[in-house]
Amino acid sequence: MTRLQSEFQVPCPCCGATLIIDANLRRVVGHEEPRTGPQRDLDDVQRLLNEEAARREALFEQSFRQEKERDTVLDRRFREALEQAKKEPVTRPTRDFDLE
Repeated sequence: MTRLQSEFQVPCPCCGATLIIDANLRRVVGHEEPRTGPQRDLDDVQRLLNEEAARREALFEQSFRQEKERDTVLDRRFREALEQAKKEPVTRPTRDFDLE
């Protein structure tokens, strides 16, 4: 952008934007937003997207394996509880009014 001789740039103390001020008009005639964060090119963005997709896929695979193992673990725990229940004698539960 071409500037007139009466225009000058001043950095904003609040947000860091560059203000373009016209001395003759005594006004702000333009501003440029400050750059925030690192600027990335398309190759970096594509690499980041691929890495994120790979991370999501790995998390899904891990969750899937855990869910498959969950059935095995629950089945084993059920069999152990069933074996333990078979070994214990069958007793009548004690009720409060039986104790009186």
